[in-house]
Amino acid sequence: MLRVAVPNKGSLSESAIEMLTEAGYKQRRSTKDLTLTDAANEVEFYYLRPRDIAVYVGEGTLDVGISGRDLVLDSHADADVVMGLGFGSSTFRFAGRPGVADSVKDLTGKRIATSYAGVLQDHLAENGVEASVVRLDGAVESAVQLGVADVIADVVETGTTLRQAGLEVFGDPILRSEAVLIKRHGAEIQPNGQHQLIRRLEGVLIARNYVMMDYDIRAEDVDAATSVAPGLESPTISPLHRQGWVAVRVMVQRAEAQRLMDQLWEVGARAILTTDIHACRI
Repeated sequence: MLRVAVPNKGSLSESAIEMLTEAGYKQRRSTKDLTLTDAANEVEFYYLRPRDIAVYVGEGTLDVGISGRDLVLDSHADADVVMGLGFGSSTFRFAGRPGVADSVKDLTGKRIATSYAGVLQDHLAENGVEASVVRLDGAVESAVQLGVADVIADVVETGTTLRQAGLEVFGDPILRSEAVLIKRHGAEIQPNGQHQLIRRLEGVLIARNYVMMDYDIRAEDVDAATSVAPGLESPTISPLHRQGWVAVRVMVQRAEAQRLMDQLWEVGARAILTTDIHACRI
């Protein structure tokens, strides 16, 4: 069976389980379950700490896993990213008291507190900066106030927590992260379970990001309409009972749907509607 590592808790866990469920895989019902066997799909799921997943996959103990790009890079595990999964976005940045620094180049000789020592050390080395890395587990916002560090490097979402601690971000982002599917470095993609898993996850991403759009239009205006919304390959066109009219079906990006509906209306389309896609293969 294909052995898949899934985050057991935290922000990545719920979204990963939701995505796997949408992809047609059986998932655990209790957070106390550490493993689950989906015999119908020939997959075994192992629910592990997100920070440990890259290590298990990199060692070859498990075939593939879902983790954060930041955690994979921080672990220095022997694992490669197969694909991004479209959730768990975050930005890793420097923060400090106002005026302490403007860029990474200003951090030479300073103490930097972080929970991602691997990512930080790599970034400092890339920029030729020698600084002291103070590794902390969990929240690091208090490190400056308590005198443990001069600045911090941490995941920033809204910045509210940083402002409450009297800190502000500075410099360019160190890393932009998201949830990713990983495999062991150099390992071949298995022809059965792994290919199926990847196709299903790709199908979920497409279903989430696209909608089906249907509309009626005069046959003479089809070219103008398809120039607005050409679809992935080409639209499906069917004749209507009304002479000179056709029905058109096309896939469009969900984020662009409203704008495209306006443009299609302008070129003569009527009865325009969109419907969700629940599953697909492209």
